Amino acid sequence: MAKQAVVLIGNADARPGALVQPIPAPLQDVAGRPFLDYLLDELSRYPTIEEILLLTGRDVEDVAERYHGRRWRGASLSVVAASSDCGSAGALTYAAERLQARFYLLNGCSLFPVNLLDLASHAHASAAIARVALKPGASLPPDESSIYCLDRRILDYVGESSSSLESHVVPRLIADGQLEAISGGGFFVDVSDPTGLTHARIELPDRLRRPAVFFDRDGVLNVDKDYLYKIEDFEWMPGAREAIRLCNDFGYYAFVVTNQSGVARGYYGIEDIHRLHDWMSSDLAAIGAHVDDFQYCPYHEEGTVEAYRRVSDRRKPAPGMILDCIKSWPVRIEGSLLVGDNMRDIEAAAAAGIPGHLFREGDLAAFLRPLLAAES
Repeated sequence: MAKQAVVLIGNADARPGALVQPIPAPLQDVAGRPFLDYLLDELSRYPTIEEILLLTGRDVEDVAERYHGRRWRGASLSVVAASSDCGSAGALTYAAERLQARFYLLNGCSLFPVNLLDLASHAHASAAIARVALKPGASLPPDESSIYCLDRRILDYVGESSSSLESHVVPRLIADGQLEAISGGGFFVDVSDPTGLTHARIELPDRLRRPAVFFDRDGVLNVDKDYLYKIEDFEWMPGAREAIRLCNDFGYYAFVVTNQSGVARGYYGIEDIHRLHDWMSSDLAAIGAHVDDFQYCPYHEEGTVEAYRRVSDRRKPAPGMILDCIKSWPVRIEGSLLVGDNMRDIEAAAAAGIPGHLFREGDLAAFLRPLLAAES
């Protein structure tokens, strides 16, 4: 599974009518934030992406000052300097020692929705060096807006001189049967020209506000086994992984909000929760699904561990975990909902201003699908 994403900043090949800008296009202001921030928000939705490299041939110091060494949710950011005229493929040679066996490659000027985990899982199952997601309505050959999942062997096609991915490398990949393509869908923005930048400023922030599905964990996503924390004891509920994939495919955020008083009671530690949630993310990635955020409450007023013995507004039926997600993510309240297995969950949802739905048994995906269809 690809754990690294590479974003080209200032190294994309010039396009007809490209905007001549005093700063790189990905850093242009869109509703009070650099466009690149929105792209990083989208990449960091995937908990499997642990590292993001920003390859830039322009304004390296300015880019590094803003991004180098930071964490963007769960991913670390690094800025790698490249020549300003090395081209989109040539830029990869400047990061050659950092590139993992498989990685995503994106143009920092454009954004469109694509399931990166799905892209990576198909790439992993293929012998091809490159798998590419084309922008909505596009066909081969890919243009500069495309999103790639690449094998590190791509460097064998680049060489040492200035090189364009689309003009020099892709034709050879196609000729050698080393490129596979899928079509993207949904909206598309590109800030490399004046029209696209204006469109992004008008449309992008609202487009990225999504409704959310809040899942209780034990009894909804997995079989409730009383203070579960061991991976070997975990058992998905029927249709649970598919339900999360439905959220991804319908354009919903998928959040987990779970009471974990086992920490306060001394049954397990915080690190055990993180270990289990990391395993869940890895297992979900195998079917192209992901949870955007895991929220948990380790507190209980009757706990035996002093550090966690207190009342918390994050413990359901209080709405704190739901409200923290809404505060931290661009959640659209309209259309959002919670799925839980007891009245504490439903009360928490009501306190947060969203509908709650009781799930007792059966296939979770079959239960959720009509709810999503009704809200869409």
